[in-house]
Amino acid sequence: MNPTRRTLLAALAAVGTLASVTACGGSGSSGSSSGSSSTYTFWDPYPQFAASSAWGKRVTACGKEAGVKVKRTAYDTTDLGNKALLAAQQGNAPDVMLVDNPVVSTLVEAGILTKTSELGLDTASFQKNVIGAGTIDGSAYGVPIGANTLALYYNKKVLSAAGVDPASVKDWASLTAALKKVTAAGRKGITFSAINTEEGSFQFLPWFWGAGADLTELDSSKGVAALALWKQWVDAGYAPKDVINNTQTTSWQEFATGQYAFGENGTWQLGNAKQAGLDYGIINIPARNGGSAPVPTGGEFVTVPVQKDSARYDVSKKIVTCLTSPANLLATDTTLTYVAPTAAVQAKQVAASPELKPWVSAVASARGRTSDGLGTKYPTISQPLWTAVQSALSGGKSAQSALAEAQSAAAKGNG
Repeated sequence: MNPTRRTLLAALAAVGTLASVTACGGSGSSGSSSGSSSTYTFWDPYPQFAASSAWGKRVTACGKEAGVKVKRTAYDTTDLGNKALLAAQQGNAPDVMLVDNPVVSTLVEAGILTKTSELGLDTASFQKNVIGAGTIDGSAYGVPIGANTLALYYNKKVLSAAGVDPASVKDWASLTAALKKVTAAGRKGITFSAINTEEGSFQFLPWFWGAGADLTELDSSKGVAALALWKQWVDAGYAPKDVINNTQTTSWQEFATGQYAFGENGTWQLGNAKQAGLDYGIINIPARNGGSAPVPTGGEFVTVPVQKDSARYDVSKKIVTCLTSPANLLATDTTLTYVAPTAAVQAKQVAASPELKPWVSAVASARGRTSDGLGTKYPTISQPLWTAVQSALSGGKSAQSALAEAQSAAAKGNG
């Protein structure tokens, strides 16, 4: 088998395990960089945004600013990654592409993306932990358009009725004590997503990392403590048994009923929280022994796929720069409900919307799922991890046994 084809097929398998954790579903028609030199193809994972939306207009405007017409195509996140790999294999990759950050390393390994340094893109102002999700072997392969992550929404009325001050929640012990008080008062404790997809791993990581555990050793005592915490909550009735079937959307729907004290969810639910009329607040997810737990970085990178005609890169660079310039990031990230990847724009966001302050704090302590040298190893770790969470919460295995099995599977996958 041709080595390039083998790499692409392996990459396709990896992308298939990385389901979207934030984007809405949808599909679009195929794009191509062939054709008129004045037309540039642009793929993104936002099928929820029509051409007439603020985002659609921004993309069109950046094309005009670069002196070209942009043909935009929207796919759901997983579909986009797969189509990008196939398009590269066929030699018709788009000129510019937004991809979910954990997919960047997979595309880099397949030889699809160009380095930002080769394009002359300046990434110095971007937070290191945010751009780190798209950095492989010291080189950045894209520019983060924004970041989202997880925190705990809380229902003020439910906590007040149970006599719980949200400011008292500082670690796992105080959070568990709060859940006990809430359920004793006849309300529900906490809801989250523990489904057997990337969403489940994404939601478990703050607790896993908050215990001090490392993804290279899933069955450490620290990792076991994190899974045991979730199992304790389910067994005690502090969290519903259906968390193993919950997506982040269905988990949010549970919280939106107004019956739950806490809901683990993301920045992207802020609009829904306001629409639901909830009297809510937000706190960072606590680490085991206090402080804020590291949370996984969500969000997309603007990338430039490798082209046979390298003369196209100059215009592609102009489009990327337009979308991610300091002047445009505030409008872009407001449209996408993202926290900006630069401190300067974050300050503007908080000034305009003070409720974003805890989200900015959460992003500051966030980690890329493929960071710390994991790269394409991450999918072969994540899948055993979410399987372990399912096994333990359903009662099939103990936390220790489930994670030991997961570690064995991850080691084989990366062997």
